[in-house]
Amino acid sequence: MRFEDKVVYQIYPKSFQDSNGDGWGDINGIRSRIDYLAGLGVDYLWLTPFFPSPQRDNGYDVADYRAVDPRFGTMADLEALIAEAEMRGIGLMFDMVFNHTSTAHEWFQKALQGDAKYMDYYIFRDGTPDAPPTNWQSKFGGSAWEYVPHLGKWYLHLFDVTQADLNWENPAVREELKDILRFWKAKGVKGFRFDVVNLISKGEFVDDKEGDGRRFYTDGPHVHECLKELVHDSGIEGMVTVGEMSSTTIANCIRYTNPAEHELSMTFSFHHLKVDYKDGDKWSLMEPDIHALKEIFASWQEGMARGGGWNAVFWCNHDQPRIVSRFGATGRYWKESAKMLAAAIHLMRGTPYIYQGEEIGMTNADFTDIADYRDVESINYHDILRASGLSEEETMKIIGARSRDNGRTPMQWTAGESAGFTTGTPWLGVNHNHAAINVEAEREDDDSILAFYRRLIALRKEYRIIAEGSIRFLERENDDVIAYERALGSERLLVLCNFRASDIAMPELHAAGEKLIGNYPGMAARLRPYEVVALRWVE
Repeated sequence: MRFEDKVVYQIYPKSFQDSNGDGWGDINGIRSRIDYLAGLGVDYLWLTPFFPSPQRDNGYDVADYRAVDPRFGTMADLEALIAEAEMRGIGLMFDMVFNHTSTAHEWFQKALQGDAKYMDYYIFRDGTPDAPPTNWQSKFGGSAWEYVPHLGKWYLHLFDVTQADLNWENPAVREELKDILRFWKAKGVKGFRFDVVNLISKGEFVDDKEGDGRRFYTDGPHVHECLKELVHDSGIEGMVTVGEMSSTTIANCIRYTNPAEHELSMTFSFHHLKVDYKDGDKWSLMEPDIHALKEIFASWQEGMARGGGWNAVFWCNHDQPRIVSRFGATGRYWKESAKMLAAAIHLMRGTPYIYQGEEIGMTNADFTDIADYRDVESINYHDILRASGLSEEETMKIIGARSRDNGRTPMQWTAGESAGFTTGTPWLGVNHNHAAINVEAEREDDDSILAFYRRLIALRKEYRIIAEGSIRFLERENDDVIAYERALGSERLLVLCNFRASDIAMPELHAAGEKLIGNYPGMAARLRPYEVVALRWVE
């Protein structure tokens, strides 16, 4: 199927809409907003995990892949959502966490009882309590191995200690995972997102003398064969699939997504979201390096195109701060910068993803007290930063900029109490600016950010050049602007994005075309603050 002209909307169910007043978003809440989503024009809804889970990692620690956590509703609710979305031309995309399961999963519980079949579902190694099998480190800190005294063995967990890595070398594991995909496909699910899927194939289990072990399992030795088998045998080939790729490479992502490889439709990569990490450290702040941002976009966009690969393009998700607070402005130029950032990626080559609230310009939470946060990473790093000698004010400035809770505050539907998200007490505080920034305020405003997103989505379906054209980045040495040209046959599209809060010189590029979209009226001699303009012509 063709997916180049499609747009995906990501829903974090816990924060989208609560239907029963318990302060926790749910499936019936999503159902109540389905007409809003249809009006936006999106084609797929990606739901982050709603499966039964101890919630040690916000549902990415799955205890049962074929059920609905009662906090989110029932299987009947989910089946109704699938059907109601399909009636409106919208497909559901489910989030499959296949690198690991929760240690609460039935398989792991049987493994702990010494069941040899299920022990081989995971990666257990013999050893003594004081000697992990390797020096590999967990991505959440500490050793990637946990000792089980009554078994006299260690198990691998690349993430939390309660997230045990599955053994993809075992054919029985691969069959189980294929069957899970068949189960959801039979329910009418139209696509799948695969969590950290490039980590599923582990290399040799030896000490890493040069690092933390990730070079042995990132884009591992059998990952491409595993994906080909999973997609083919489960019957999902032809459905929209996206792989989340950790610390990956362009060369691997070309293989993951080139149609000739029969693996995935597209990949997420995250290099562009680290250009404001000082010295590569998430918890050290710096102004975004726009030159580095442009070079990353150029290398990935042009490199993937040359190899026949396909990008998922995005700014925000449930693990990222709000982009308008990060690379844009929240004051005078809030609306202009939010529109510019939207157009910058929606007019690129790739499938755009919108994260809930991005389409109305939702900002970072601006919480001032660590007690307001729920994200375990933020709470841990508050203590780490204070212990390093930073003051409470300095620490809270960093947490305020970096916390994952910035993307998790409840969706802002109205100016009313709790922003229309719940009639109860929300699980996480609502942003104080919901009185001004909300769907109700923007829905009928033709100049709103919401209206701009609707227009961008419509343009991708109207103009093949946006969906299918080639891409070439321009003005590579200009640190103020991101500029690129799309081409399809004799048709051209020039996109200019000013990433500064001031006027900048208009690049000396072809500007004879019609203005397809922009965030200011008309055209000016210079690019205005955070201005975006897209010009289309036929040669």
